[in-house]
Amino acid sequence: MDVLDLSRWQFGITTVYHFLFVPLTIGLSVLVAGFQTAWHRTGNAAYLRMTKFWGRLFLINFAMGVVTGIVQEFQFGMNWSAYSRFVGDVFGAPLAMEGLMAFFLESTFLGLWIFGWDKLPKRVHLATIWLAAIGTNISAYFILAANSWMQHPVGYRLNPATGRAELTDIWAVLTNSTTLAAFPHVIFGAFVTAGAFVIGVSAWQLARRREVDLFRASARAALAVTLVASAGVMLSGHWQAQIMTEQQPMKMAAAEALWEDETSAGFSIFAVGDVENGRNHVNIQIPYGLSLLSTNTLDGKVEGINDIQARYEKTYGPGDYRPVVGLAYWSFRLMIGFGALAGLLALAGLWLTRRRRLPGSPWFYRIGVLGIGLPFLANTLGWIFTEMGRQPWTVFGVMRTAAAVSPGSDVGEVATTLVGFTLVYAVLAVIEVRLLLKFIRKGPEPEDAVHQDEPALPALSY
Repeated sequence: MDVLDLSRWQFGITTVYHFLFVPLTIGLSVLVAGFQTAWHRTGNAAYLRMTKFWGRLFLINFAMGVVTGIVQEFQFGMNWSAYSRFVGDVFGAPLAMEGLMAFFLESTFLGLWIFGWDKLPKRVHLATIWLAAIGTNISAYFILAANSWMQHPVGYRLNPATGRAELTDIWAVLTNSTTLAAFPHVIFGAFVTAGAFVIGVSAWQLARRREVDLFRASARAALAVTLVASAGVMLSGHWQAQIMTEQQPMKMAAAEALWEDETSAGFSIFAVGDVENGRNHVNIQIPYGLSLLSTNTLDGKVEGINDIQARYEKTYGPGDYRPVVGLAYWSFRLMIGFGALAGLLALAGLWLTRRRRLPGSPWFYRIGVLGIGLPFLANTLGWIFTEMGRQPWTVFGVMRTAAAVSPGSDVGEVATTLVGFTLVYAVLAVIEVRLLLKFIRKGPEPEDAVHQDEPALPALSY
């Protein structure tokens, strides 16, 4: 491998690892705030116990997300200095706003929430967790605005004298149509992730008949959130697919192994392709599905890989503008599949726990625990598709990935840091899992430890 390949591997590994924590943090922050709000409004100590139990798990995950995110940012200077120099004026603006506004908001009020339990008025303390949750979501928006600019660059001009992209309209960057579609998709995905996590942990506890009323209430709340968020993921994903078809048609064509322009195009379920010759040997489809997904019409035209390649060669010059078609095709399908399974799990769980029931068979509890991984897989595959499907561009249509790598790096340096960070992250993963398991096994605080004069658990009404 050369420096470019190793740098891409390093950024991919650290980014995927970092994003394991991000959606769980976003979703859990709101769920914890919701549980504390329920305690504030009802005075029921059960909600307070839920707030503190899920709050501990949220804080462990938040800390890991911060640590891994810092390492990710360092790579822009280490491995991608040519990229940083070229787009720093544009790309740095939303990231600076994220640090100065959103991260400051979430970290400040999260600190007040942690240390203010016995020191702040009850209503003020509740406001701190909501402000931290809002800051977390705003932080996600600014970061997605920066990433979306790479997918669809707007609000800039190229300075021929310096050879750099210069920001001309920050509002255009922040209201990029790609951002407006990506943000709800990511946020809904975060709620699915947090919901599945709460469902899985609650299922593990319920299978052992520990704190049955409390964890049944947690599970019911998370099942409802997951089901609604799954519907939101589907709708926002449909919107995102239409924008992607317009802005990055090669990515959509690769996701469907569609080689030639086609009207009334079907959605591919399973294909065996011949990339070298630009065709499929086998392609099982849902009729009209791709045209409906991409254009909202049954007879809409969708561009194919071969035709887009020919057009890009005329526009950008000679080169191979196709991403790795097999990776784009299967990551797209598996992303949809794992996300759909999470939604079906939530639907089944709501049915099985209706009217204060609990599933009698242990299979649901086992599936609930295993279901924790479904949205993590869907999120990871979604980002792999998003970033790999954009290749060979770092900034679509403006800067190729090969031109973005640091000119002064060598194979030995990048390989050393790649191995080093991977090993460190493996150690951090072990620490994270052990901490989570420790507090999950410990369970919620005893009722008399949080409040002695509150109503008993049966007052919960889920």
